[in-house]
Amino acid sequence: MNYYQILKITGIILLIFSFFLLIPLMASIYYAISADNFLQSFLIVFFSGLITYFPNKKEKSQIKIKEGFLIVAIFWFVLSIFGSVPFILDKQLNLSFIDAIFESTSGWTTTGATVITNIEELSRPLLLYRQLLQWLGGIGIVVLVLAILPILGVGGMYLYKAETSSPIKDNKLSPRIKETAKSLWGVYLILTIVCMIFYKLAGMNYFDAIGHSFSTVSIGGFSTHNESIGYYSSDYIKIICMVFMFLSALNFVLHFLFYKTKSFNNYFSNSEAKTFLVIIMGLLTLVFLFSIGGRLSSINNIDLIFHVMSFVTTSGFTVSEYNIWPTFIITLIFLSSFIGACAGSAGGGMKVIRITIALKSIKKQLLKVIHPKAQISIKVNDKKVEDVTIETILSFIILYIVIFFISSLLIMMSGHDLITSFSTTAACINNLGPALGEAYGNYAALNDFSKSLLSLMMIIGRLEIYTFIILITKYFWKY
Repeated sequence: MNYYQILKITGIILLIFSFFLLIPLMASIYYAISADNFLQSFLIVFFSGLITYFPNKKEKSQIKIKEGFLIVAIFWFVLSIFGSVPFILDKQLNLSFIDAIFESTSGWTTTGATVITNIEELSRPLLLYRQLLQWLGGIGIVVLVLAILPILGVGGMYLYKAETSSPIKDNKLSPRIKETAKSLWGVYLILTIVCMIFYKLAGMNYFDAIGHSFSTVSIGGFSTHNESIGYYSSDYIKIICMVFMFLSALNFVLHFLFYKTKSFNNYFSNSEAKTFLVIIMGLLTLVFLFSIGGRLSSINNIDLIFHVMSFVTTSGFTVSEYNIWPTFIITLIFLSSFIGACAGSAGGGMKVIRITIALKSIKKQLLKVIHPKAQISIKVNDKKVEDVTIETILSFIILYIVIFFISSLLIMMSGHDLITSFSTTAACINNLGPALGEAYGNYAALNDFSKSLLSLMMIIGRLEIYTFIILITKYFWKY
């Protein structure tokens, strides 16, 4: 294990993050608010990066697969810790260390869960910082580093493999990893700018339009208001939010191909995108079938559609008090977050492609029972999925469910009720955010043990389990 290379790259990521802290610092100056908080945060992160980077800057060896997995895991833990510094230093906010870590982790992992009881009391620079964390975490700051590492003589292919979420990792946008990273960030930036423009045209002020474009495109769910998107009472804003949640939940490779070819064919021919659309339509059909007989007559139809879109994409925005809805609807939208968004997006959950392949695998086994000698293959986008990939996906789903139940039981053991325990674990491991029970609205009422465990669940969900599980096995460290 090349620890010098790991320290060098960790230093690079901290240095990059420190310069993003200048954005809320400049916002503090613009709004004539004390900039001490972000100035101190910048200095802490910047010098920590320098101390970590410079003693190891001459290290030129390539990143191997073990270093790649370890670096990606370190990034999310280190960024969550250093991202908490502005929350800890903010005297008005007065968060404990555990609460600050929870808020930072929620931002970086685009979960959107919060321990802050009154968001609107925060200063604008701190509100902007929360939104910025989600935007950086959405596409993965690791991808940004990939565009810089080649310049420094450090290969990033294994870093890319560890960070990308797709179970089928052969869809690079270009042969060079640096160009791939630039392409992904280009698509991400364009979506953010277009989303911000639409929000402004729909009635948001510039500050809210920028902040909500950050959290919408990152599928994060943080808002600048306690009532989230419901604050605006605008169907236009809800529709804009739904459109960009859906676009951001699709594989970013499809957006890049559309930009290059100016053709929608890639969307219509992609198996995962089509399945995702079918899932959404299926959920909406179930909701409206349930509404027959006036059981949902008190709920606005747009609000129903909005929450289905928000939960299935794992965005976590809300527009009304969903906790008083019928149990069937609440259960349905929470279960949909386990499916999550498409691979190659900023969304959470198990990903549509994994669910698709798992269902096709079940169908294959059923057919094999009837026709034992039949040669049946599973295909995605007209390409055969190898058996080893199928086994990996099925193992992933089993691990996901096991970790979900273990975490839920541990939270129950710490003193919380069943609804709180299961909904918070689902909300955090799926990087969703909104929960039920004691955590409805915010997680401030939870004990420190639960907050710490849920912070870990957010990171595990963001790492998509395997990266984390590999790191805690003795085989990773032994050989």
